[in-house]
Amino acid sequence: MGSTILHKAVAAVRAAHDELAALPVDTLSHRELLDVLGELEILSRQLPAQSHRILARLTAEASPQALGAKTLPDVLTTRLRVSRTEAKRRVRDAAVLGPRRSLIGEPLSPVLELTAAAQAAGQIGPEHVAIIGEFFRKLPAWVDPQTRTQAESDLVVNARGLTPEELKQVAQRLQTLIDQDGPMPDDAEQARKRGVWIGKQQADGMTPVHALLDPLCLATLEAVTARLAAPGMCNPYDENPCISGTPSHDQVAGDDRSAAQRNHDALTAMGRSVLSSGELGQHNGLPAMIIVSTTLQDLTDAAGVGVTAGGSLLPMSDVIRLASHAHHSLVVFDKHTARPLYLGRSKRIATADQRIVLLARDRGCTRPGCTVCGYDCQVHHITGWATGGQTNVDTMVLACPADNRLADDGYFVRIRADGSVEWIPPPHNDIGQARTNVYHHPERMLTTSQADTEIARQVAAPDRDDDVGDDEVA
Repeated sequence: MGSTILHKAVAAVRAAHDELAALPVDTLSHRELLDVLGELEILSRQLPAQSHRILARLTAEASPQALGAKTLPDVLTTRLRVSRTEAKRRVRDAAVLGPRRSLIGEPLSPVLELTAAAQAAGQIGPEHVAIIGEFFRKLPAWVDPQTRTQAESDLVVNARGLTPEELKQVAQRLQTLIDQDGPMPDDAEQARKRGVWIGKQQADGMTPVHALLDPLCLATLEAVTARLAAPGMCNPYDENPCISGTPSHDQVAGDDRSAAQRNHDALTAMGRSVLSSGELGQHNGLPAMIIVSTTLQDLTDAAGVGVTAGGSLLPMSDVIRLASHAHHSLVVFDKHTARPLYLGRSKRIATADQRIVLLARDRGCTRPGCTVCGYDCQVHHITGWATGGQTNVDTMVLACPADNRLADDGYFVRIRADGSVEWIPPPHNDIGQARTNVYHHPERMLTTSQADTEIARQVAAPDRDDDVGDDEVA
């Protein structure tokens, strides 16, 4: 009964929208147009409150796995076709703006009660809500509840009459007034704030990084950069870079890098040193190492890019440089013969060679919509090892740990003739969503050559009768 009433109410809203869309606006004056625009803005501000109610209940009661995904944001990404960032934002907003219940079922007010009420009344917009939410995320944990309530009241009252830009200035000033001396040195607060954020790789190959280091991490980095970022150390422009000992006078004198560039090169050298040491052990069945896939054609021409198992693009000059180090693997596919250089072996657990081929083929989790990179994936047997399936490269795919478990919950996974991996959901979760994941293979959305298609086909179903010669291994 309740479901029917809600659906009728939503249908009425959509019908009202259709009626509005059919009305002309040419007869209205400019002031009348602005009045209508203002009413529409109030309505658009109110609608998220209904989403908060729904998401609050889904968060408290629903099983994402039963709805066909590993987390609620993933459910929303598939169902609503929004980005995962947007889905996570909606779930996060619902947690503080939606209704709650106590452990014994008693109704509770939203965490940000005043903000939720102002939004439901259409008095503040999503930008105001985002600024208020960010204010409380940055507020130190030691601030008492009374001060928090008063701060929310001040922000909401101001938000009703200010633009987001003005409210942001008010929020920053209020933050300073509450915490005039800056955050107290508190271990729990430092642990909460610490982090390193690695952005998306840009078109020029560069990647922005933002970090907030705790005192121990800073002290460690200071000691490392004092040594490796000194003038003349770890200079990639030197024919024989100095990575240990003392750089020569010529190396120091010829080092024209900035301090920031020396810090960057020191981090690269530090990471390469750790990888080469072998002390990191294994990660998902492979020694911790850099894995790059490319083609023999591009390698021979010294052109194009390689794709790492983390999903980043590596210029061919860097690929060739990495290929000379024994602790890194280069997976190469011959553009002419379309044969992978490493073939699978029939064992229960995938071998290192098989994992490398899967990393090159799948690049990351194969479930549609999943963005987990290849380094963090497991090997999933699509034929089922327990039911007699074999551990062959053409019967295995990459899946993140959560989706690896989800694959056994009613999904049918198979490899298509073109090498792409298809996930067919159970009927009760089938809403016409995508069957393949193109996040790790954006080139599939572009026009591909016949040779590229043949490469994918051969990787999906390699010819086991052909042996791989030693001269094909790079």
